[in-house]
Amino acid sequence: MTGRKSITVPEIAHKFPVPNACRIGNVVVSGAIQPMDPATRAIPDDLSAQCANMFQNVKSVIEAAGGTTDDIIKLNVFIRDRNNRDPLNVEWLRMFPDPASRPARHAQPLQVEGPALIQCDFMAVIGERH
Repeated sequence: MTGRKSITVPEIAHKFPVPNACRIGNVVVSGAIQPMDPATRAIPDDLSAQCANMFQNVKSVIEAAGGTTDDIIKLNVFIRDRNNRDPLNVEWLRMFPDPASRPARHAQPLQVEGPALIQCDFMAVIGERH
C-alpha cells in the first residue's frame, strides 16, 4: 500500500485547504465537485450548464489522479430539485454511454446555500478493469 496523495486541479481548487480528491494505492475518493466553469470560476445560472461543468470537472479530477472516467465506480449527486434530472441525465449519458458499463449513482437533495443547483462526489478504483 502506498501513501496518501492529495489531488488538486488548480482551476477548480477549493478555497479552503482541502484537495479535490485523495488517492491511496489505486483508490480515489473526491470531495465535492462543484459546477463552476474552470476558466472563470463562475457558476452559471442554469442547471444544464452547471451539469456540463460538473461532469467536465469530474473528468479533470479523475485524470489528475491518474485515471479515467472508466475507473469511476460510484457517483453521488446532490441536486437542488430532484424532480428535474433531465439535464443531469444528458451529461450522465454523454460521459457513460454504455449501459453495461456505468458506475453506481445516488441522488440526494442539495442543501447548501449559494448559486449551485448541483454538485457531486465520486469514488474510483484505478487500473482494475477486466
